Amino acid sequence: MTEPQPIAEFRGMDSAEFREKIRPAGQPAILRGFAADWPAVQAGRRSAEELVAYLKRFLVPRPVAVIIGPPEIEGRFLYSDDFHSLNFNRAKSPLDPFLDRLLRDRDNPRPYAIAVQSEEVPSLFPGFERENRIELVGPNVVPRAWIGNRIRVAAHYDLMENVGIVVAGRRRFTLFPPDELKNLYVGPFELTPAGTPVSLVDPDNPDFERFPRFREALKRAQVAELEPGDAIYIPFHWWHAVDSLEPVNLFINYWWNDARPGVGSPYDALLHAIYGIKALPADQREVWRMVFDHYVFEADGDPVEHLPEHARGMLGDLTPEQLGRMRATLRQLFQRM
Repeated sequence: MTEPQPIAEFRGMDSAEFREKIRPAGQPAILRGFAADWPAVQAGRRSAEELVAYLKRFLVPRPVAVIIGPPEIEGRFLYSDDFHSLNFNRAKSPLDPFLDRLLRDRDNPRPYAIAVQSEEVPSLFPGFERENRIELVGPNVVPRAWIGNRIRVAAHYDLMENVGIVVAGRRRFTLFPPDELKNLYVGPFELTPAGTPVSLVDPDNPDFERFPRFREALKRAQVAELEPGDAIYIPFHWWHAVDSLEPVNLFINYWWNDARPGVGSPYDALLHAIYGIKALPADQREVWRMVFDHYVFEADGDPVEHLPEHARGMLGDLTPEQLGRMRATLRQLFQRM
């Protein structure tokens, strides 16, 4: 089996280098030791008990969403065998007993897989974000917490750029470029573990008989294992499978997108295109491919350069008023569907 290539590693990275060197390259990167001086990282290095005690200093007593999978799934959150449901359940719990359960289950050889995912840090651990900070992202980017035991998250993509920091435990990331979509055997849109479709292939034990094109994806895969204090940069839309390798794991991540605020969601546009175009006859789909290439992706250059600026409308430089009119038009269109 083809072995993935290691993700490029850097040390001593500052915010200027990150903006000028890492992001323009459009490739994932590991920032070794980036957050080694975080108080949370230091607490976790001493012991899981000290990490939990540190978190409880900030904890707000509110319920959080928890996902729970039976021992049989071996931590791999995915689908049931018949694709009628997911192989885990969702529940609500205060975080305090969840953290205690992580400690209690450490020596259990067949624990339930449990995880709290994507909780906003300032509302769950107010003050944590002030003691544990990074300068790579803007001050308005909200850190999010991911807490759990030995869980395995299928390869998926985010509609954002992503910087994540391993605070406690270890994490293995397996990444694929966006254009490996065709080789990743993605599951259904309507039923997903966390919002966007995921790959059905287990990258650690791929079934090449069922998923033969995955061999091609592995040729371009990149992998790294992160220790506490290490950070990873995942560019926009890169597929990533994530394995948490210890019985107690904490990961803090920062999502952001530099796209203009107030415009529509490309993912929503994709869903509507599937609804409106996919079922057309092949010759009509080809016409629409040309139309999208011309107007949306500007394959032929600026499609309205021949028009005066006041006549370019939605294809020109959008004003807030034009965006408002476009949203109103789309609402009317969807009401007629």
